[in-house]
Amino acid sequence: MKIGVLLPTFRHGADDALAFAREAADAGLDGVFAYDHLWPMGSPQRPSLAPFALLGAVLVRHEGLVGGPLVARVGLVGTDHLVAQYRTLEALAPGRVIATLGTGDRLSAPENEAYGLAPQSPDERRAMLLNAAQDLAASMPVWIGAGAPATNQLAKDLAVALNLWGVDARRVRDAACDGEVTWAGPVPDDLEGSLDELRDAGATWAVLTPDVSVDRLAIWRSRG
Repeated sequence: MKIGVLLPTFRHGADDALAFAREAADAGLDGVFAYDHLWPMGSPQRPSLAPFALLGAVLVRHEGLVGGPLVARVGLVGTDHLVAQYRTLEALAPGRVIATLGTGDRLSAPENEAYGLAPQSPDERRAMLLNAAQDLAASMPVWIGAGAPATNQLAKDLAVALNLWGVDARRVRDAACDGEVTWAGPVPDDLEGSLDELRDAGATWAVLTPDVSVDRLAIWRSRG
């Protein structure tokens, strides 16, 4: 199971994120990821760094890392523009970009509303996600953020990874019966034990939030 971390992006500048990425690279972790939010969920007064620009800066500095937004929500920009952002990142870091895509949900809807983005139905967002995933799947791995059953089925139909947020190992094991599963979420109380369980359940990646100890992740990795 590969190990990644989410960068600290809810900042006024990129210094913390760049330093954390360097720590992850030096520790031999596999990847770095960045939230795709206009502000931290529920805190519109706080800042949020743009994920593609930040990841471009990180991936050109650290050739051993792969990365992507987690996840890039369709509808924030046009589908063609979203695909172009991924292709630009891929040009900067060939073979090291993961196209992580999601439909968004009611929790992220206030961000769209605040910027006057027209609301779309779940089916419309899934159609946009399908178009982007089909366009990108030929050139890079694709993860689809888990959500409604129809969204999860889309990942299965496309034979791409389903990314589960914060679920237990049992849910991972169940989902892995239908295809590749990746996991992301907050740092569990029993970090090492939880990583063991996720690996044994079939997760191909575990991506932890920025409050994780990179040293502990590196030690877990060294155990094989």
